[in-house]
Amino acid sequence: MLTQLWEKIEHAERRLRRSFGKDISTPSARALAQLHYNLFDHAWLRTVWTNFWQIAPGVWRSNHPTHRRFEKYKRMGIRTVITLRGEEKYSHYLFEKESCEKLGLTLEHAKLWARMAPKRARILHLIDTMRHAERPMMFHCKSGADRAGFASAVYLMVFEGVPVEQARKQLGLKYVHLEFTKTGIQGYILDTYAARNRRAAIPFEDWIATEYDAKKLQAGFEAKRPPEDLA
Repeated sequence: MLTQLWEKIEHAERRLRRSFGKDISTPSARALAQLHYNLFDHAWLRTVWTNFWQIAPGVWRSNHPTHRRFEKYKRMGIRTVITLRGEEKYSHYLFEKESCEKLGLTLEHAKLWARMAPKRARILHLIDTMRHAERPMMFHCKSGADRAGFASAVYLMVFEGVPVEQARKQLGLKYVHLEFTKTGIQGYILDTYAARNRRAAIPFEDWIATEYDAKKLQAGFEAKRPPEDLA
């Protein structure tokens, strides 16, 4: 009974969330989009909580910045913003795109999912985007905890030569990443790579390009199989 009631509430919330917030071209539409941005995307919280950390020279991770924070990052010298949320039609993306255009920041897209293992092409696209992005740069997801943590680990392994065991620390309570939730898939991917790397050393990018299997890892995570079983 309670489960059915909760499902109905979630369904109603999704319908409401998707019903507006897709236009900022007029004052009235913009006002509704601001409401959508603060109510459903929790932008009000990110005015005081940034989850903003430098992970390497000229590279930062963050939750989704507000316009004032984009202004601050522009003054810091940041030139490129990589959104791990992808190109969307809702308020959070519309305001981000507007901010970057006004400030002359390059906005790149490398969409990942917090609760799902990304397809191989998605991770390779992320690496390629990082490789060609003009520094200084920053990347972000919504909370800066899960996708940003995974992307940080990827950056450190691929471009800074950091061992996976050390890069894995980018997914932790310090960043409000919770291993016991569905977002634990992010760490499970890195743990599986670590197990494979112990068996026979292989660069992370090569592992992704030749051996990584998103469906297999997702199934293993949901079945609570040890990462070593999939390595």
